[in-house]
Amino acid sequence: MNTENNRFSNILQESQNNNWVRAIDSSKIINWIDDLFKILFPEKALETIQIELLLDQSKANFISILSEIVKDKTANQILDDAEAFYAALPDLYSSMQKDAQAILDTDPAADCIQEIINSYPGFFAIEVYRIANVIASLTACLLPRILTEYAHSKTGIDIHPSATIGVPFMIDHGTGIVIGETTIIGKYVSIYQGVTLGALQVEKSMQEKKRHPTVEDHVIIYANATILGGSTIIGNHSIVGGNTFITKSMNPYSFVMQSNKNTVLNQQEIKDINFFSI
Repeated sequence: MNTENNRFSNILQESQNNNWVRAIDSSKIINWIDDLFKILFPEKALETIQIELLLDQSKANFISILSEIVKDKTANQILDDAEAFYAALPDLYSSMQKDAQAILDTDPAADCIQEIINSYPGFFAIEVYRIANVIASLTACLLPRILTEYAHSKTGIDIHPSATIGVPFMIDHGTGIVIGETTIIGKYVSIYQGVTLGALQVEKSMQEKKRHPTVEDHVIIYANATILGGSTIIGNHSIVGGNTFITKSMNPYSFVMQSNKNTVLNQQEIKDINFFSI
């Protein structure tokens, strides 16, 4: 064997023994969440006995995943966590239905529930978050973050599994949205593409503190708005305009917008203007 290859192999082996490993094949988790969505939102209606069998298989796969990824719990504790998650599924499903209905009710481009279930990235990201959030409340492991990062990779929407989000919640378009770990979002909130609900500063010492904003009920946040800070509260029924940058709290029923003016000229009346000079 090549000496350099042998040396590097020893380095890898030592690192892997010190937990520099992935812990689980993430494709197992992706298959599980995709299969769960097929049970909740199938191509066509299933018979009750089919649903029961599919849920039993889903639970068995979930237990297998937890057994691989959770190392600080007994087999009985893992079984308890699995039972608790599947017991929460009816309420989760109800929340998902309310999210989808709210999107249909508010988006003029949406024609039917099937369109939202099949094609809306915001809906997919929200519901993966809701599943991951319940799992995160039951057990501290990699699974919730792997789930939300899977949704992130598919949709461009980054929702931390530990964020708190009320029902219903609406995301339109969605690309580039970031919702941080300690964000709190109320009911009937709508946000658009490019919105960041983030921290004013990022330091490891702030890990246990609230770093991200609170958004109260019935708030609309338009594209590319940035709202930062753990003490920042957006009051209920407020509207946050596009491209705004907010680090201070807003009272209920506020309306904030960018004040930069656009210049409108008649092209037929102007000459020798270089619009692109720097």
